[in-house]
Amino acid sequence: MIQYNISFLGAGNVGEALCREMYSSGHNIEIIVSESGRNGPSLADSCNAMWSNDYIFPQSTDIIIVSVPDHELKNVLDNISCRKDSLVAHTAGSIGLEVFPEKIIHRGVFYPLQTFSKGKKINFNGLPFLLESSDKESSLILEALVESVKGKAYFVDIEKRKVLHLAAVFVCNFTNHMLAVGKDISSISGLSFDLLFPLINETISKALDNGPENSQTGPAVRNDQNTIEKHLELLSFSPDLRRIYIEMTKSIITYNKKS
Repeated sequence: MIQYNISFLGAGNVGEALCREMYSSGHNIEIIVSESGRNGPSLADSCNAMWSNDYIFPQSTDIIIVSVPDHELKNVLDNISCRKDSLVAHTAGSIGLEVFPEKIIHRGVFYPLQTFSKGKKINFNGLPFLLESSDKESSLILEALVESVKGKAYFVDIEKRKVLHLAAVFVCNFTNHMLAVGKDISSISGLSFDLLFPLINETISKALDNGPENSQTGPAVRNDQNTIEKHLELLSFSPDLRRIYIEMTKSIITYNKKS
């Protein structure tokens, strides 16, 4: 395995997870750059690296991974100072190579298709990385970097990656919000959210095994209006949740009429 000198700009959830995994995979982490001294110094210490709030990178750095909020990305990239042939790659799912300034020659997208939370260790084995690059040399480096952490590399252009990023919002963020709402509703009854764990596990397992389009159950797919009306009465305490229930029910009914 090729061992790269890697630096990070950004020490949030994604940057931290990637940094720790690359360090444990044998790469040399040179410097962690972050504007805040909250996470950067401790991450740097754990990876035997330096910390700085300056966007100047060592001449020895082979790869710079930029993992910052999307709205900060352009400004951050504009202000990077690094070796001319360093590869700079960002981790944004819905932004392409167009965000890079001309001064950065070797450009890349290094987007791990996963949700990351602080303190939660992720299994990188088989994890899909959606890649894009400005040149063949950069492609080979990004692919080698994915292989070094036992992930799977997929070269995907920005238009397809935007659509997959949208899909990820539905299956991850929206699903998690529904779980949070379910927890709130269960608490109204005074019963533990834990009672729903087997149902949640089976729902996800069945969707993955059989396909979600083949796994829908419940009153909406049966068009059971009697049960639906009872649920809407119970939701009288929250007009917002009542609207969500109505729209989701309509969507399920419509979707299953098409299939």
